[in-house]
Amino acid sequence: MLLWLLLGLLPPPGAAPGPGALRELEAGRDPAALEAARFALESYSRAAAQGGGPARLGAIRRAQAQVVNGIKYYLDVTLLKSPCGQRGFTSQDAAACDHSAELEQISCHFEVWSQPWMNRKRLLKQECRPAGTAEPSEKVQSAAALDPEEPAPAKVPEEPVRWEALAQNASLQLISLFKDFLATYKKRYKDERETERRLQIFAENLEKARTIQELDQGTAEYGVTKFSDLTEDEFRSLYLNPLLAKLPARPMKPAAIPSDPPPAEWDWREHGAVTDVKDQGMCGSCWAFSVTGNVEGQWFLRRGSLVSLSEQELVDCDGLDHACGGGLPSNAYEAIELLGGLETEGDYSYEGHKQRCSFSTDKVAVYINSSVEISRDETEIAAWLAKNGPISIALNAFAMQFYRRGVSHPFRILCNPWMIDHAVLLVGYGTRGRTPFWAIKNSWGKDWGEQGYYYLYRGSRACGMNTMCTSAVVV
Repeated sequence: MLLWLLLGLLPPPGAAPGPGALRELEAGRDPAALEAARFALESYSRAAAQGGGPARLGAIRRAQAQVVNGIKYYLDVTLLKSPCGQRGFTSQDAAACDHSAELEQISCHFEVWSQPWMNRKRLLKQECRPAGTAEPSEKVQSAAALDPEEPAPAKVPEEPVRWEALAQNASLQLISLFKDFLATYKKRYKDERETERRLQIFAENLEKARTIQELDQGTAEYGVTKFSDLTEDEFRSLYLNPLLAKLPARPMKPAAIPSDPPPAEWDWREHGAVTDVKDQGMCGSCWAFSVTGNVEGQWFLRRGSLVSLSEQELVDCDGLDHACGGGLPSNAYEAIELLGGLETEGDYSYEGHKQRCSFSTDKVAVYINSSVEISRDETEIAAWLAKNGPISIALNAFAMQFYRRGVSHPFRILCNPWMIDHAVLLVGYGTRGRTPFWAIKNSWGKDWGEQGYYYLYRGSRACGMNTMCTSAVVV
């Protein structure tokens, strides 16, 4: 516990609820809520410009936030609207207008989605009415703003980064590493203040990666990755799946374990059962990628064709799970059976956020008949994998934010099995030198790890990789 606290891996007392949970903000004082309200006001003013005078923010009555592939703000605000500038308003009325205390009060509910580290905002919902009326009488909405399929980055004027100023508080070596990081991963922030903040996080993460490196028992290299400018809370909220440890898995039939001992090594990539590495983006949909990867392998082994399947179908249509808020593979198998199958990636492409379900039974490419739970014994896991195909598993992703290459083997106390938070696909196993490993297909793109793969020590139940091993069944 002490080591976790020293590494900053435990949330402080009173920390905000986990991803997907609504949390109350201090209305009128929280700077992020105030910024979201001002953004909503600008959108309101632009849309209402033809029908009324200027409006200003009167009060934020309530503010809530929710982590959903970014941060979603729910705002109840009062706007004050002046008669100045309305149609029919003449210059003779100017003096009276300037001194008028009769400002119209408008009650509005706004929902604003924000990814501040990507300089992106959208107004998702806007309902406004004169204060005191029961039902909304005015809804000024932009189709582009409300369409989740068409993200519209906020227009914020770029400011040149003054590296000389930043260098006053950071070493030249750190600045050089950070600039290389920005160039490599094509990062850009909304202003100099945000850049300075991300530099500070980057510096802190270098120290965390260095500590993890010193404590690792394997051959892994840790350091700068595309997640090096994210706080641990941001990383967990946007890329991991806390529901794996929180929700009980659906009871499943146990899988039959082959009686023959497993071969010394096996890799389903060499046998055509694994599609290319995919990227879940800033969405906690790893559960969907883990399951589709397993079904892709099962279909290949039973039907002879490798088909890239749709994760977006599960994000949109799986009513048992929580889209970008997380989910369980056991639920996803059941959802696939209830839906009638999966469409291909080409027919139902990935968007990285929940949309309206548009699944069509006419486009089903594969189906499954049932699903099974596989043994927690690593030798039996290897035997089942070598004979039956890639396995959906879940693990503790403690070491993965800064993983670069090699066989990762964190201390058990740092990567404990009861805090699993990421679903992946087990595709093979073997040995590098004298170090046994599991080969794991991740869903963070090919620019992470070893071309998108994670290699984890085999034989010590590292990071709880044996606690949730499952597979679909195709007959």
